[in-house]
This record gives sequence, structure tokens and C-alpha cells, in this order.
Amino acid sequence: MTEKAPPEKASAENIRAEETLSVVFHDLPRESPAVAAALGGEIAARFRPRDEAPFSIVAHDEQSALIGGLNGVVHWRWLYIRHLWVAQQRRGMGLGTALLQRAEDEARSRSCLGLYIDSFDPRAAALYERFGFTRFGEIVDFPPGHSRMFFSKRLAPT
Repeated sequence: MTEKAPPEKASAENIRAEETLSVVFHDLPRESPAVAAALGGEIAARFRPRDEAPFSIVAHDEQSALIGGLNGVVHWRWLYIRHLWVAQQRRGMGLGTALLQRAEDEARSRSCLGLYIDSFDPRAAALYERFGFTRFGEIVDFPPGHSRMFFSKRLAPT
């Protein structure tokens, strides 16, 4: 029986001469589409395609001015709330809760397993926890002097 040696660990010393690594700062509106597509292909092959469905929920006042809204995406049967915003003068009046409820209704209509969101704002964190989200992670000093908090809410089968 022949034993194989473990593969070499990646390091600067064992990269072939024709391979080069470089850091590129660019003016693209987002990161490298080629890298994203390569990783996306591997992820889809392993876990199934994301089948992303972006959505927005918006709230306007009587004069049609934007007073709140939510942007998100549904993928892998989870609804991610990417942005949740309520106009300063409308905070504390139930609009954030109404937006979260509408997002949860949308998640249920799409047979999602749950919702997830993150925030830097302790007031928003308190709202999410009152709404039934559970904090599952935190990065302290991101941004410096603050924390980024991560929340999820698992939906019970209907």
C-alpha cells in the first residue's frame, strides 16, 4: 500500500513562478465579478443555486414622501433584510415593526425557514429582539467604538 503525502499548504514559497498574486484597488461599483462568479459556481454546485429574489417594501406619507423602507433578498429559503430605514421623525411610532411584520409575511408566503438581519444600532437591536429575533453574533469595534450585531428569527411551520 502506498501512502500519499498530505498536500502542501499554500504559501508564498510554493506558488509557481508563473502564478502571481496582486492586490487590485479598482473603481468598479463592486468587487471582482470574476471572483464572485467563480465562488458562486462552487457554492451552487455544493449547496444548490441561491435562487435570489431581491425585494423592497416602502412606506410613503400622504404627500408621497418616503418615510421608511426595507430592502432584502430571499435565498436558500431564508429572507435577509439588507437595509431597514425609518425617517428620524417617524421612529418610535410603529413603522419599523410594521415593516418587519410585512417582511415576515413575505417570508411565510415564500415558505422561508426564517429571517436574518444585522445592525450597528443598539435601538434597532432592541426592536429586532422585541420582534422575536435572537442575537447570534457580534463583532466588537466594528466600526471602532461600536459593534455589529447579527440576528435571526426562525419561523415555525404553518
